Amino acid sequence: MFCLFGLGCSDSQKINTIVEDDNELTNRLSGRWLFEQDGTIMADPQTSGLIAVDGKLVSISDGSALPHQRRRLHFVDPSSGVVVEKTQPMGMSGRVRRSCFAQYLSDEPDFEALVIDPSDPTVFITVTEDATRSGALSPKCQQRYTHTGSTAYPTLLVRTVLDQGRLTITHVRPLQYPQSLAVGDFPNDGIEGMAFDQRGNLYLGLEKDAKGQARIFSVAIDVDFWQRSGFVQVEDPQLLLPSFTHGNHPINGMDFLNVNPQHPGILIAVARNDDQLWLIDLAKQQPTQIINLSFEAPTLSVSSSNEDCKAYERMNNTSLEGVAVDKETIWLINDPWRKNYMKNIQCENNQQRYSAMAPLIFSMPIEPEWLSVYQ
Repeated sequence: MFCLFGLGCSDSQKINTIVEDDNELTNRLSGRWLFEQDGTIMADPQTSGLIAVDGKLVSISDGSALPHQRRRLHFVDPSSGVVVEKTQPMGMSGRVRRSCFAQYLSDEPDFEALVIDPSDPTVFITVTEDATRSGALSPKCQQRYTHTGSTAYPTLLVRTVLDQGRLTITHVRPLQYPQSLAVGDFPNDGIEGMAFDQRGNLYLGLEKDAKGQARIFSVAIDVDFWQRSGFVQVEDPQLLLPSFTHGNHPINGMDFLNVNPQHPGILIAVARNDDQLWLIDLAKQQPTQIINLSFEAPTLSVSSSNEDCKAYERMNNTSLEGVAVDKETIWLINDPWRKNYMKNIQCENNQQRYSAMAPLIFSMPIEPEWLSVYQ
């Protein structure tokens, strides 16, 4: 157990169990609340990306988080759920301050995913989504960056460097989608997942296109990539994704998993609306595997007169938004959805945590049978 000041003790995460749910096998995961170092709950970070680095989980917040959570990285000890370190709010290089995107990046940028540069562990790359609150670009910049192939304000790839706790935006590149990809104009349904493969290709997970389908695009990051300032042309690797006739089934987080030296690997994506993992074959030989999930949140205490106050309570709405592969473990984090998060309350002891829009982390093992089809 670990104890936090004035809040009692929280049990360690339970072992994952497989349950029968709606006639399908479902992995039930028991979560861990995130806390600040002073023992208070981590309030409304609107987590929008997750990676595993040196035994810690690193997350980033989107533009709707509380102001003190934005524009910084959060380092979490997964064994305790404590945010052990935060960077200072992002600074900017002179190059970025002179760019068309300086105002947006200095105010409320809507960061939606996170990766670490395979060639430099101090470089973190993120991507922006909704810029409708930022206002239009200047006339000169609009003329230069008007043909995005999607939204009026371009999606931005943002390169940052971490140095002694200080995070600096060093470069920024806008994305351009060929019209033939039919991405559509959805400012708040854009890129929400990113992952590098072992060859240095960067994959971008789109929530939905003009037909309401999730998509994955790719960008080749070469040695001169960040020295250029024009549009980045995205490509369609034509991966075998699930297709749906109705409803919203977005991709909201991604990471890469190496399979074997002869295979290009798989992308592991989280589908926020469906409580699912998607295992996507980069060799384009196998259809996407779908792993069903359900989630439990620990309660503050079981010493309550409310019969609903058990040690763990089944969550009604989790809203996953980050996935990270760390050796043989998959870590997941949620982005509390204000519209639905309070539906989770069963035990009154957890009301304060849900009201604070506090996230949880979950873990599950990588099952060998998932990978056997790629051998």
